[in-house]
Amino acid sequence: MRKNLLKLLALFLLAVSLAACGLLPEKIDETASWPAGKLYREAKDEMRSGNYEKAIEYYEKLESRYPFGVFAQQAQIDIAYAYYRDNEPAQALAAVERFIKLHPNHPNIDYMYYLRGLINFNDRVGLLNFAFRQDLSERDPKAAQDAFDSFKLLVTRYPDSVYSKDAIYRMKYLVTMLAKYEIHVAKYYYRRGAYLAAANRAQRAINNYPDSFVVEEALYILAESYKKLGLYDLSNDANRIFKQNYPDSKIPYGSNAKENPWWQFW
Repeated sequence: MRKNLLKLLALFLLAVSLAACGLLPEKIDETASWPAGKLYREAKDEMRSGNYEKAIEYYEKLESRYPFGVFAQQAQIDIAYAYYRDNEPAQALAAVERFIKLHPNHPNIDYMYYLRGLINFNDRVGLLNFAFRQDLSERDPKAAQDAFDSFKLLVTRYPDSVYSKDAIYRMKYLVTMLAKYEIHVAKYYYRRGAYLAAANRAQRAINNYPDSFVVEEALYILAESYKKLGLYDLSNDANRIFKQNYPDSKIPYGSNAKENPWWQFW
C-alpha cells in the first residue's frame, strides 16, 4: 500500500511539473523583427563595446536571415574578426577560410589574407612559450610558418594593398624567428651528440635563410658536426667558408652559451 502511494505521489509531482513547464512563457527573441540594417548596426555596437560573443550572435542571425542582402558578406568578414578579437583562433581561421572559399574575388579578399596571417602571428600559446623561454626544439613553428605564408601570398597577389606594408614588416620578423628556431634545434642536437641531425639542421638554415644572421652560426655548427662525424673534408670546406665570410666572428663561444630571448630580435 505504501509503495502504491509513493508511486501515485511521484506521478502527481511529475504531472504538476509538466503542467508548470507549459505555463512558463517562451523566451522571446527580441531580434526577430529587426531588419538587416538594425541587426548589423547592433552587431557593430557590440563589437565596439568589446562584447564579441553578442556581436557574433547578431552577425550569425543576420547572415542566416538575410543571406543575399548587402550586409551578409560584410557580416562574414566581421565574424572572423570578432572571433580573432575574442581569442578564438580556431573559429576565426575557420571563418576566414570559409570566406575565401565562398568569395575568392571579393574586393576585400586582401584583408582576409592579412587577417589569416594575423591570427597565426598572434598565436597566444606560441608567444607565451617564447616569452617564458620554453625549449623551442619542443615546439612546432607551424603557426609562424602559416602566418608567413599568408603574408607572403598577400604581398605577392596584392602588392598595392593597404595591408602589404605591415605584412612585409611582420614577414621580416617571422624570418628571424624561424631562422633562430632552426639554429636552436641544430644546437639542441649537437649538445646531445646527434651530429648528423645537427649538420642537417644547420644546412637547412643556410639553404632556407641565406641572407639571415644565423648563417654565421649555422656554418660553425656544420663544420663542427662534420668534424665529430669524421667527415674532415666537409668540415674543412665549411670552416673555410665560415672564416672567409666571417673573419671577425666571435664564434666559437662554447656550446652552452646563453641564448638571447626571442624578443630581442625586434
